[in-house]
Parts: sequence; structure tokens; C-alpha cells
Amino acid sequence: MQLKLLSWNVNGIRACHQKGFLQSIQNIGPDIFGLQEIKAMQDQIPAEIDNMPGYEKIYHPADRKGYSGTAIFSKLPILEYSVGINNPAHEGEGRVITARFENFYLVNVYTPNSKSDLARLDNRQEWDQAFFDYITELEKTLPVLVCGDLNVAHKEIDLANPATNHFSAGFTDEEREGFQKYMDHGFIDTFREFNQSPHRYSWWSYRTQSRARNVGWRIDYFLASQSLKANLVSAEIHDQIHGSDHCPVSLDIKF
Repeated sequence: MQLKLLSWNVNGIRACHQKGFLQSIQNIGPDIFGLQEIKAMQDQIPAEIDNMPGYEKIYHPADRKGYSGTAIFSKLPILEYSVGINNPAHEGEGRVITARFENFYLVNVYTPNSKSDLARLDNRQEWDQAFFDYITELEKTLPVLVCGDLNVAHKEIDLANPATNHFSAGFTDEEREGFQKYMDHGFIDTFREFNQSPHRYSWWSYRTQSRARNVGWRIDYFLASQSLKANLVSAEIHDQIHGSDHCPVSLDIKF
């Protein structure tokens, strides 16, 4: 069985819906997809999306309306699911959904941003440790796939202007070290497993025509447990798809 998994920070599911969300999903045809920053309560999800045939749907909105939130849509049976990371200090913002399937856990995550003035960097470091603890605990039961906006460019190849961004949110030493912990544990950055090319990004600022000039960052990922390495088929960044300041990323995997 080969599956296509997709992840997309839609930056508002209602706004993205107006910009061709359904057509983009149909064109790619994922078996399972995770969304971040849905910015909607369940009763605010556009009916055409909520009623997409063939998909089981899980929504995890933030407590605050119009902010954050995640969702998982799956054609495969979801055997069980949970929200959050079992850590009261990091709940309330709708950032994580975990779905258990027969052969793996899928963890859909929208990682907190450290903010432009790095006001939230300390919280972000606490989050990175708590999330690492959470996914490595899951791994004791089943292999783990993590998808989502991790709000960090891991290496200099992962953003257009590394030299001027070492003290910018998403490229600080602290955030990159937090991501490196996943790698040191054995998690695979699936896109880099297949593609070492520069200039491949998944997010572009709305300012200064960044997307038209491809001045971007790669901050959206599929990470896979080391035990799934032989199962990986391909990984892609769908940078031709618009509708958000992020584009979708995908993973093909076989079981």
C-alpha cells in the first residue's frame, strides 16, 4: 500500500477556500492531509470542505477565535486520536493533533513562532523540548510521522538570506538546535532525504513580493522515524500552489 500525505499551513481555511483550496487538494489527491493555522472554529469551516466525501475529519481549533488551530483529514480509518502534547503549559492554542493508524502515528503540528522581537523565544525553547519528549514517547509504541509548520529553517540552504537572519525568529541558534535534536535522535527530514537542491522554500513573506522573487524559507516538513526510512518513496514541495503564504508539502510512503 502506498500513501500520499500532505501538509499545508493554510493561513486561514476560509481565506484559502476562496483562493482555490479544494481544487488544489483534488489536484494532489492526498490520502491523508494535515492543515495548520485553520483560524476557525469547527462550525466556521466552509461546508464544501467539511463535507469533502471520503475523508474522516478532526478539528482542533484554538480557544481564541481566528487564531492558530489544526485539522487532519483522512481516507484511512483513524483508530484513535488525541489533541495537545500532554503538557498543560502548552495547551489552548490548537497546535497538535495525533492520529493513530495501523502502522504509524501522524502528528500534525503548528509550532509556536518566537515573534519578530524574539519575545516568545524562551517559550519556544520550552515547547521544542516538550514536543520532542512527546513524539519520542509515542515512538515507543509505533513509528511516528510529524507533519506541519515547524517554524524553523534548519540549515542555511533552507532560507534565501541566511547571513542576515541569524537573529530572526525561525533561524536563531536556539531554534535550529531544537530542530537538530530531532535529527540527532534519528528522525529523517524527508524532503532532504530526496532533494539537496537550494532555493526550495515553503513560506514567503507577503511583503516586498517575496514569493515572486523566491525569497523564502523552508519551514514546513515531514519528519519520519528512522525505522520508516525504507518505506519512504518521495517527498515534494508544491511551490506552484498558491492560496496561502505557505505552500503544501507532501510525502509518499509505502507499507
